[in-house]
Amino acid sequence: MFVSAFDLFKLGVGPSSSHTMGPMTAAVQFVERLRNAGQLERAQRVEIKLYASLALTGRGHATDRAVILGLAGFLPATMDPDEGEQVLNRVRAGAELKLGGGHAIAFDEARDLIWAGRERLPQHPNALTFTAYDGAGETILARTYFSIGGGFVRDEDEIGRNDPDEPGAEPPFPFASGAELVEKADTAGLSI
Repeated sequence: MFVSAFDLFKLGVGPSSSHTMGPMTAAVQFVERLRNAGQLERAQRVEIKLYASLALTGRGHATDRAVILGLAGFLPATMDPDEGEQVLNRVRAGAELKLGGGHAIAFDEARDLIWAGRERLPQHPNALTFTAYDGAGETILARTYFSIGGGFVRDEDEIGRNDPDEPGAEPPFPFASGAELVEKADTAGLSI
């Protein structure tokens, strides 16, 4: 698998990409999935369950903030911190959250954000499940995501796959060992 340095080093929120960037991105993906299914306007409540590592260290690593801001439509690389703070304060003060920045739902952080530190999903310790409910309390959509490190996220279908999300560009000088890298650099007249 070819991963660019730009995939590894990127703008984001901290202090831990696994506990902030990943969960924020997962929240945005969940809202998009709701929207693409034509179910966003039906949603009246969203519950988030944080498992294992995300729950045990999540408060200190701002996972709660990241998830709320992600549901509100903020992405790690483009979020204005001041605007994010204002939205977070409004959500927490008014118990209302605008999914994707638009559709308003009731949000009670004490009820809707579940810290399940003693539960670990078998696929990965950084797991979170989003569940959207309609006005009658019926589940519209439930989806589990895994924050696998570096801000990368896999959903429940992708976590077992060992393929990149997108094929990406072919590396210009593929190599399998250090010796092969040095040989290719020498042949091309390049330094490593």
